[in-house]
Amino acid sequence: MTMDHVALEELKTKSKRLGARATSLKMALHDLAEELPTGWEKIPEVATAAFEAYKALDEVRKRIVSASD
Repeated sequence: MTMDHVALEELKTKSKRLGARATSLKMALHDLAEELPTGWEKIPEVATAAFEAYKALDEVRKRIVSASD
């Protein structure tokens, strides 16, 4: 499956946006861990958001690699 240049650039832009979000959530999780035991009840929410962000980022990166082949 070939992807046109515009669609590939859109995926790259999406990857950058998702990467920034994933990094932000990673830092939020790190900050939460540093503040333990305060805020421990937020762990599932922040961890789930980080997991979903990295999952979405991984999927987009795989699409970019596939489209570049």
